[in-house]
Amino acid sequence: MPATTVRPASVDEVAAALRDTRGPVLPHGTGTKLDWGAPAARVDVELDLTGLDTVVEHNPGDLVVRAQAGARLADLQAHLETHRQRLALDPPLGGTLGGITATNAAGPLRHRFGSPRDLLIGVTAVRADGVVARAGGKVVKNVAGYDLMKLFCGSWGTLGVVVETAWRLHPLPAAVRAVLVAGADPVAVVRGLVRSRLAPSAVELSGSPGQWTVTVLFEGGERAVTEQAASAGGDRVLDHRPEGLGAWPDAPVVLKVAHAPSGLRALLGALPPGARVTHAPAVGVGLVGLPAEGPADGPADGPADRRADGTAATVGALRAALAPHDGSVVVLRTPAWVKRAVDVWGDVGDALPLMRRVKRQFDPDGVFAAGRFVGGI
Repeated sequence: MPATTVRPASVDEVAAALRDTRGPVLPHGTGTKLDWGAPAARVDVELDLTGLDTVVEHNPGDLVVRAQAGARLADLQAHLETHRQRLALDPPLGGTLGGITATNAAGPLRHRFGSPRDLLIGVTAVRADGVVARAGGKVVKNVAGYDLMKLFCGSWGTLGVVVETAWRLHPLPAAVRAVLVAGADPVAVVRGLVRSRLAPSAVELSGSPGQWTVTVLFEGGERAVTEQAASAGGDRVLDHRPEGLGAWPDAPVVLKVAHAPSGLRALLGALPPGARVTHAPAVGVGLVGLPAEGPADGPADGPADRRADGTAATVGALRAALAPHDGSVVVLRTPAWVKRAVDVWGDVGDALPLMRRVKRQFDPDGVFAAGRFVGGI
């Protein structure tokens, strides 16, 4: 539990709060991702950024928006919708722009539009000494500070406090069609889609072993999406985005898996019975939900360490299956006793020394989100 909770209402107040403390700080927004990954080793100051929730600037003609880190994605999308525009991000659980940036969280639209790292064009952050730093800008072609923005995307709040972001926008599609393909070999379906001339906004594999559905989402002009949906075949065609597309798996243990697209069959072959999957197979990124006890765990009311060992065995099997395909498995959400027994991040190899040097450069005293990231960073 933090010793102090601070809810600043401006960037200046964030800077002042950091200048006034030298203890470990945990920045967060609405908290939808606060239990992802490893828990913070210690927290003296909880920095609640939900007071920074303003859309600072929206230029519809340039398809660019600037908003503070505590702004909720849902609220920003509602604002943009009045201008027939959107930020092409649909991460599960939503959350604030700062949290989405910190975890580089994306959903099915990643297939066409990429992740936050691809759509972010500017970032403002506050360093541990209270200095405000800016990178990028508010025009799409500005590449100044490009590497800094890349670093903050997916840094899990360990390098500084993101207080403002600028994003590239896209027009809202005039029409939507969703094609559902069920009961087939999902690997063959995905391979056929990738090799075709179709241009979907999302391709999602969902379900459990033996009960798979591939959803293909087309967006654009009425004629184009109608023709593409007809060419895709499938069992059902909807004229709207399916309600459950990109849904968070309903399971007590949730993993993020990433791999080269060639690793899809290896992933499916390593899944235990009862696993729930929401996966972008053409990109190779998705979520896997597991029961609280893995296949080797025994009864749910058995010893906690025995059940945790089973979950660890399942995670290890998935990592081994995906390793030949440049794969990784990160434990996002799980009971606390499982996190104590499972390596949440896994082995990142030669990258860890470089990541530690970056951490020391940006946060030499280890103030931000201590212990949350890879290797205890």
